[in-house]
Amino acid sequence: MSYQRQSLGKKGEKLVLHYLESLGYTIRLQNFRTRLGEIDIIAEDNATLVFVEVKTRSGESFGRPLDSITRTKQIQLSKVALEYMGRQGNHDCPARFDVVGVVLAPLGEPSIELIKNAFDLCYGI
Repeated sequence: MSYQRQSLGKKGEKLVLHYLESLGYTIRLQNFRTRLGEIDIIAEDNATLVFVEVKTRSGESFGRPLDSITRTKQIQLSKVALEYMGRQGNHDCPARFDVVGVVLAPLGEPSIELIKNAFDLCYGI
């Protein structure tokens, strides 16, 4: 991944952290990594554990950021979430997957779009 893309992603994640906190989410962890992949943000929304995927773009010429959450990506995120829950002993905790799209336009305010409960737990194709 290029430095420019990585920097864009970090800016988007920082904006989303503040945005989620303003909505009442409690941030537990950022960038949870395993050999299976990474989850950008793990948070709590009331009593629900929330796994948040953030997609940031500098514009929409290549499509909306949320369009890049493919079935394959959903399966990968599901596996990482299950590993996290297993490590934490949170098997009986309600959980969901939220997806946040961020567009950092060169001029003007960034656009943030949150989809709560964006997809169900995926076990395979």
